[in-house]
Amino acid sequence: MSRMTRVFALVVLVVLAGAHSLAQPRLTFDYPAMAKRIVQQLALKPGERVMSIAHPGLFVELLPHIRYEVLRAGGVDLGVVEVLAEPWPESFETPVLIKSARESRSLYKAMFRDVDAAIMMPGANTTHPAYLAMQDWLKDDLTEHRGRRTIHFHWLEAGSAYPIAGQPLPPRFALDAFYQRALLQTDYQALAAAQRKFADALRSGEVHISSPLGTDLRFRAGDRPVNLQDGDASQSRAARGKVLVDHEIELPAGAIRVAPIEESVEGVIAFPPSQWDGRPVDGLRLRFSKGRVIEITARSGADAVEAEMQKAGASGRAFREFALGMNPLLAVPERQPWIPYYGYGSGVVRLSLGDNTELGGNVAGGYVRWNFFTDLTVMVGGTTWVRGGRM
Repeated sequence: MSRMTRVFALVVLVVLAGAHSLAQPRLTFDYPAMAKRIVQQLALKPGERVMSIAHPGLFVELLPHIRYEVLRAGGVDLGVVEVLAEPWPESFETPVLIKSARESRSLYKAMFRDVDAAIMMPGANTTHPAYLAMQDWLKDDLTEHRGRRTIHFHWLEAGSAYPIAGQPLPPRFALDAFYQRALLQTDYQALAAAQRKFADALRSGEVHISSPLGTDLRFRAGDRPVNLQDGDASQSRAARGKVLVDHEIELPAGAIRVAPIEESVEGVIAFPPSQWDGRPVDGLRLRFSKGRVIEITARSGADAVEAEMQKAGASGRAFREFALGMNPLLAVPERQPWIPYYGYGSGVVRLSLGDNTELGGNVAGGYVRWNFFTDLTVMVGGTTWVRGGRM
């Protein structure tokens, strides 16, 4: 091969490599804009004290920008509390960790006494004592009405993205881009107005939910608290909170949530292909009477459903929650569909089972199972709000 030929071949390889890299989409996070929006939603009053609870190594580039925005807004930056990194080394003994977590929680609560707001970063969750200690203060605030609150910036934590049967989830960079757009471009005022309108309807009429698969469910919300996840994390909003989730504000925003009057829940939920007790289930139908499952039928896998409910105890057969996603920027994409951010997108319905005490319901026990549906029709008092999964 001549020298000229070798040079030409090298140039071709460089060009092809560059083209390949250009073909691989990459997201550049706009950390300043993200931090500005997160802190803006807190609507800080001068002197309010703010901290973050974070997992080591996750979104570390965002944290300095959040702290700076707190300062710019007139708040007091209390820094960052890190949870214990997971997964733990195999050499760590579980009894030691459990004992430490119990002791740490009470000490953290004393430390957090004067914290007005906390930002729960990806990786921090209710398995961590610092997170639980802040949550303890939020529960106290239901009677104190001081306006303590947290922003849940969970992003991909706990599987915020859910696949649709037969459809793979998009790659991580696509999820990141999707969520960043929703965080930064949501019309929060319009979202809040739409949610208030639907909340008013929920309080006044019977809800009827149906689907082509055979869902036919009715319930009433009555005077149960209706939680609006509209992104408002202000002190005044939190001080009016009636239930725990009124103090835990999700970003991105988008869902309206309520625990129906348990005795009013009647009818059938028909499921797409699902998984129970770690096993596939097809053609599942759950029949409810007075808020409890009284019949389980399925083409296959009914024993798996029964096994999961048995392990869950009494709460495993209880209807937990109705949630409706209302954010158009989190809607299920038409191409390569998936369910974004815990079903907070327009037209996505969550019909959950289990403990609903955080929503003001009467079902305890700890078990929670979220069930997502993208093809339901929702009527309230004779008015159709969602038809076939579309607002």
